[in-house]
Amino acid sequence: MAFSGRVCHINRRQPRSPRKFADFETVLLSILPDMPRIALIHPQIPPNTGNIARTCAATGTPLHLVGPLGFQINDRYLKRAGLDYWPYVEWHYHDSLEIFQTACQQQGGRWIGFSTRGEYSYVKFSFRADDWLLFGSETLGLSTEVLAACDATVHIPMAQPRVRSLNLSVSAALGLFEARRQLGLLDVV
Repeated sequence: MAFSGRVCHINRRQPRSPRKFADFETVLLSILPDMPRIALIHPQIPPNTGNIARTCAATGTPLHLVGPLGFQINDRYLKRAGLDYWPYVEWHYHDSLEIFQTACQQQGGRWIGFSTRGEYSYVKFSFRADDWLLFGSETLGLSTEVLAACDATVHIPMAQPRVRSLNLSVSAALGLFEARRQLGLLDVV
């Protein structure tokens, strides 16, 4: 089962003529530049997912959640971390990795896996607008299976060798904003 929740509310005022503006969102989305998407594979901690959703709302980035999740979608901690920004997130839920893979194949783009074992530094990697930025669970990261399916893997360098990784929501924000910087999307709303 694939489930989507969303929509970007550009203006909360109701248009006077629904027929005249019925395709406004479709037109708007067609003129916005392509941009990377974030996918969380089996996230476990609701506040991290909520924080990432908030980042996605602020940037207009689609968020894909791949189950099983370590929490319920209606979890109060998830909602609290995302605050009142959930209506502004284009989010999609996929029951399994296989269903998510099918959705990705239909949309196209590369899988870029973020991992402490990633081959390239995320700042030296060349991102593309159709990339899927994949992040694993907070406890296990991306599985060997997912990493093998990625077109490329990247890591966030750590100055202190005893620090294994950053928080998931911090890593997602760093990866997304580096991709957006490279693609000239930092000033695009």
